[in-house]
Amino acid sequence: MTQHAVDSAPAPAGCPSAPRDWWRDAVIYQVYVRSFADSDGDGVGDLPGVRERLPYLAGLGVDAVWLTPFYASPQADGGYDVSDYRAVDPRLGQLADAEALVREAHRLGLRVILDIVPNHTSDQHPWFRAALAGDEAARARYHFRDGRGERGERGERGELPPNDWESVFGGPAWTRTAGGQWYLHLFAPEQPDLDWENPEVHAEFDSVLRFWLDLGVDGFRIDVAHGMVKAAGLPDIGHGEQARMVGAQELPFFDQDGVHEIHRSWRRLLESYGPDRIGVAEAWAPNAARLALYVRADELHQAFNFQFLRAGWDAGELREVIDESMEATTSVGAPTTWVLSNHDVVRHRTRLGSLSRARAAALLMLALPGSVYLYQGEELGLPEVGELPDAVRQDPAFFRRTTGENAGQEGLRDGCRVPLPWETRGPSYGFGPAGSWLPQPAAWRDLSVQAQTGDPLSTLEMYRSALRLRRELPGLGDSAMEWLEAPEGVLALSRPGMVCVVNTRDSAVAMTLPGALLLSSAPDVPESPHVPANSCTWWAA
Repeated sequence: MTQHAVDSAPAPAGCPSAPRDWWRDAVIYQVYVRSFADSDGDGVGDLPGVRERLPYLAGLGVDAVWLTPFYASPQADGGYDVSDYRAVDPRLGQLADAEALVREAHRLGLRVILDIVPNHTSDQHPWFRAALAGDEAARARYHFRDGRGERGERGERGELPPNDWESVFGGPAWTRTAGGQWYLHLFAPEQPDLDWENPEVHAEFDSVLRFWLDLGVDGFRIDVAHGMVKAAGLPDIGHGEQARMVGAQELPFFDQDGVHEIHRSWRRLLESYGPDRIGVAEAWAPNAARLALYVRADELHQAFNFQFLRAGWDAGELREVIDESMEATTSVGAPTTWVLSNHDVVRHRTRLGSLSRARAAALLMLALPGSVYLYQGEELGLPEVGELPDAVRQDPAFFRRTTGENAGQEGLRDGCRVPLPWETRGPSYGFGPAGSWLPQPAAWRDLSVQAQTGDPLSTLEMYRSALRLRRELPGLGDSAMEWLEAPEGVLALSRPGMVCVVNTRDSAVAMTLPGALLLSSAPDVPESPHVPANSCTWWAA
């Protein structure tokens, strides 16, 4: 048996005034604002729509809401290209709507985490527009470089990019300006990378964080937290197929040691507002040990565990990832943060191959020590939408990478961003009074909140039950975990007061089961000493 001892912490927060370490075992729900709820009928989700649906999230049983970017943006990458960090995009609402949302969330006992995008701005940001106009101070805030290549018969000096770096979205990570120099963009050309060696960049983002903290938000999810510092000299990599969404490659533009001093300074800023404001790293690291560096005691509070997200439906692989993740974070006194889906990856129902596996994976995740992130719609069992017409796609990766190893999902992130179905009828199944910016499959009416509410066998009610039990059982959350002996293909883990059993096999497995059944991901309740195929069960202990 293997036992993991995790530092105990106060009980899960029931309201924003709860004890300081609420984040150690919180369940945080990701809202992709454009696809959550549309209040004005333009087909795009907005802040008033989110605020109207907050009671649903409070009733679901989550502790906090993470909102994807709603700042002023040309929307070249779904709002992750920001032109004004202190303004709300008029298509998504007004600043007063953001304030009202935070107030209502707090009234309902929910905390609010905002997405901050510090690696790059929009090419329409005033800084970058000034840089293109020749302002040297503005240019120094980005990575402008001369190109390579000698003057030749068919070209001019500097016609080649400064190095061989590739964009995560495909193609070169450099775009040449009318003046002849090139600028760096690890994502779309409309997203020029900031140079964090420049103190003006630090000062500006300190100001931006304070602006939203003063408005009352409870923390920030830091987009590309691993990419803000580049290796000195911007060295060549020497090969292609370099970076992918949720990757773990060692690259000179990701996971450089210099990012940690930025995060330390942000931790100090957050703590100046009190002990309960948090920073969450979206960090792609080569391994769990490197990821743990982002959550040392003087850095950020949480980091997404993409190793768990990437694990296959295999008992041995899952156990190895869980062990490595917990050993790494426990070594620095941090909680582990678990996630199965988000706005950048194929929904885990599709990725794991079936709804039964997706339901089982969710119960396993919710039984593990630490904090959990849920992506909107996973509680409905939504699958990836893989048949969207090209004409409606908006993901910039789709237009830059359509062939090769990283085709498919890497160019088709729109499939996990299709707006939610709330009702069984209507032009957008309750998403809004009109249609939706991405078409919803007709089958989604049967997966809507309305269709599943009250059905004890539905995925929504399973999530509601799991979150209720997670609050009621004091042993769940941030406390000890112990592996128990189990047959091949089965994981069994003990938490104080509960045993979780996961069968990853396609057939039922006989084993001795403890106590009374608390919850099962399988529709058929086990009545004999058999664990159903592709299931997760919780038992009283």
